[in-house]
This record gives sequence, structure tokens and C-alpha cells, in this order.
Amino acid sequence: MDIKTASALRRLRLVSAPEAVSFLLLLVCSVLKRTTDFNAVPVMGMIHGILFILYVIFWADAWNRTKWSLKTAALYFVLSVLPTGGFFAERKLRREAEDAVIASRARKEGVVSA
Repeated sequence: MDIKTASALRRLRLVSAPEAVSFLLLLVCSVLKRTTDFNAVPVMGMIHGILFILYVIFWADAWNRTKWSLKTAALYFVLSVLPTGGFFAERKLRREAEDAVIASRARKEGVVSA
């Protein structure tokens, strides 16, 4: 994995958890808006919208660089629209990054030829 691909995956991973948190907070704010006088939906909506747009941009970049299959790319996109999906995406991306580092070290040490 080259440095640009690793960077694309890292950016996607770093924005996925905050995007999930903002989604959950937006849901809480929506409930509070309906049940109390507290209305933070405009602020949380904007924060979540920005994080979601960043997620989609970073997702498209990662898909382009990693050459994911349509199934894998669709999985990461669907995870972005589920309330807690960003946490699962972050964990899966972290595992992929760790596996790539292990494979790179193995190739470097000559343990694996690929």
C-alpha cells in the first residue's frame, strides 16, 4: 500500500467516528426539540452535515485509491448513513490498516513474496 492510499484510508477512518457521534447527537437534539424548549438542531445539523460531506469525500477518495469492490464501497457508504455505523467503519478500517502494515513488514523482511 502506497502512502497516498494509506493517507486516504486514515482520513476516512479519522472522520468516521466523529460523524457517527454527530449523528447520534443530532438524533438526541431532534428528540429534545420535540419534547422541550431546547433547540440545538440547527447547530448540530450543520456540524453533522459538514462531517457527513467530509466522510463522503474521503470515502470516494479511498474507494478510488484502494480499488475496493462495489460491495465493499457500498458497505462503507451504508455504514455512514446508519446512526452507529461510523464506529463499525472506523474499527474495520483500523483493522485493514493494521493488516496492511503487517503485510508490508513481512514483505520487507522477506517472509512473504508478493
